[in-house]
Amino acid sequence: MSAAGIIHHLPVVRLLPHSSLSAKITLFPHHLPLSPGFELYKHGKMSTCCGSIRAINGGESAYVSPWNEKPYETLPNGKRAYLDEQDIVTFLDPPKELIPLDPTSYNPAAYIWKKIEDIPEERRHRLLNLLKPIHISRAWQIAGTRYEDPKLAKRSEFNLLCSEDGGMTLECYNCRTSGGPMPIAWINFFKKAIFSCKDGNVYGRIIGGYFLEQLARNWSPLYFVVRNHKEVMSTEQPCDFAYEFGDGLFDLHEYPQDFPRPAKHPYPFNDQVVVYVRHLGPRVLIGQAWQEGKALEQVPRKLCGEILMVKDYSAA
Repeated sequence: MSAAGIIHHLPVVRLLPHSSLSAKITLFPHHLPLSPGFELYKHGKMSTCCGSIRAINGGESAYVSPWNEKPYETLPNGKRAYLDEQDIVTFLDPPKELIPLDPTSYNPAAYIWKKIEDIPEERRHRLLNLLKPIHISRAWQIAGTRYEDPKLAKRSEFNLLCSEDGGMTLECYNCRTSGGPMPIAWINFFKKAIFSCKDGNVYGRIIGGYFLEQLARNWSPLYFVVRNHKEVMSTEQPCDFAYEFGDGLFDLHEYPQDFPRPAKHPYPFNDQVVVYVRHLGPRVLIGQAWQEGKALEQVPRKLCGEILMVKDYSAA
């Protein structure tokens, strides 16, 4: 069965701790044999793609059709918890009570891609606040399973910045890191801009945040060039492409309005910094930043933790 077919029939389990139902439930696709890997134990509400079981009067249960199910839950504080977003959080860091599914029965990267695709574009930015550092690091690992399937490995958006008339296009992304060593461990949230030029290359720069704004204004705007790398140099793990910072002195003949001229990068960005990137979902990327060093004897090291990048549709 194809990955798409598995994803379509894969049971989706949502665990919401504020419910009072207590039960043991075995979930399995109607056309597949039962596997022990599908058993789960959980005190809470449990729902599947075929409907949900809800607690009634603290003890009884009732089936709710998916046609009548809302895409969110209203929490006690009045806020809405959207189920598609919570599915991603639960999948990246499942509760101990949930026994993992058989990893050979589906592709985790395909599942995450489909769940991100289900989230409306205007709501995807919420992942930046919902996902904790452990989720972001786990997302890098999950995205790596996409290369195990030849068809999924070809799924790429690397060339989507090419406009039909050959002119410049610009996209902005909101980013969050999972932390990392000093001196940039405290730069957890920032923005990046990606733009294409008539010379056929794709460039970008790091923007946003007080520190980065001051750095761009007084020293360097932190430009980089997008290259079609296929693996992380230090670990030989697969990736889709990379951002090469170089020394910062790119020979740009054009760049977006109000962008400053390229300038030499300060340390550590001038020490052969490369951000390797994997596609996690539509316009959602996950990356690893490495300081590979200009000296031949220098051992490459991670500049920070993993980086989650989500397109800012409000900037379109």
